[in-house]
Amino acid sequence: MAPPQAASTAIITREGHAKLKAEFDYLWRTLRPEVVAALSAAAAEGDRSENAEYIYRKKQLGEIDRRVRYLGKRLETLKVADGAPTDRSAVYFGAWIALEDENGSSQHYRIVGPDETDAQKGWISIDSPLARAALKKRVDDEFVAELPGGRCTFVIVDVRYDAESAPGVTRSGSG
Repeated sequence: MAPPQAASTAIITREGHAKLKAEFDYLWRTLRPEVVAALSAAAAEGDRSENAEYIYRKKQLGEIDRRVRYLGKRLETLKVADGAPTDRSAVYFGAWIALEDENGSSQHYRIVGPDETDAQKGWISIDSPLARAALKKRVDDEFVAELPGGRCTFVIVDVRYDAESAPGVTRSGSG
């Protein structure tokens, strides 16, 4: 049996919270009533054991209800982290950071809550090994992170807390 998974940190950005709340509202107020109506219509067609539409809608409703339950509980426990920390020169939750690895390659990340990670955007969970190793570090600090591929050494190149000046963020109208 696998060991229990560590509880994820219950912190989120204001934008992340709004996104989860919007998903919850959409599922509960829009999608669920549509699926319930479709399920009722399918149930009215008679024999449910061979009714593919009924079976599909029942499964879909179960998935929606599971997600709604999860989001409802999660939204109650999440703490929205508003604003930048007092010490803006160190890496904390919400920071956009630029790193350089031992090969000289630069990488850009934002440290966010586990509910809002997005690999495409470079948003990593505060619970990730890289973020944990980078916390409280400052520009020019070197640190080692235990990553799935092994130990890696990084140097903090930049730390920002506003999206407009964040390292690696493409701004519209430039380029």
